Amino acid sequence: MEEEEFDRELAGLPEDVRWQEWMARVEAVLFASDTVVAEKSLMAVIGQGAKLDRLITDINADLIRRPYEVVAVAGGYMMRTRKKFAPVIHKARHGEDKGVRLSESELLVLATIAYQQPVSRADLRDVFGKDVNRDLLSRLQYRKLIANGPRSPRPGAPHTFVTTPEFLRTFDLESLRDLPEMDFPQA
Repeated sequence: MEEEEFDRELAGLPEDVRWQEWMARVEAVLFASDTVVAEKSLMAVIGQGAKLDRLITDINADLIRRPYEVVAVAGGYMMRTRKKFAPVIHKARHGEDKGVRLSESELLVLATIAYQQPVSRADLRDVFGKDVNRDLLSRLQYRKLIANGPRSPRPGAPHTFVTTPEFLRTFDLESLRDLPEMDFPQA
């Protein structure tokens, strides 16, 4: 069976019908994915003249009375349940909490890495005045909230830590620029 060529442009359709089809394509791709979809992937299913940000705006306008929306996260987009429905989802799961639970220590280390990355263990020791437990860092890596970054310019070129796209997704951030402004002591 011969595969039909994919028509991105939909040039044979009236402008308003073409726009609705592009919206439907973007929504279908987002709906089918349980992770962030890169902008490049969405651009592959719409015409060259289409503006993805306008399509997303129009999709969200159509979804205004629905319990979900399209959000920009970690350099891409995904469908998310609206925050106001969190208690409903929690209740439906019979109190099961599927969210990320972090200890105070994990949260402090994660925040330090997020704001000052790339950060080495020595940098973390300078901030906290004591060594940060390797197990704590391993737990954050296991949860895919942090990853190894570039080697530090310090003697011995130690490993550094940086946040990941999963960190951005977990905390509903489009990029690190969306972190709230905070004053941290410099490492």
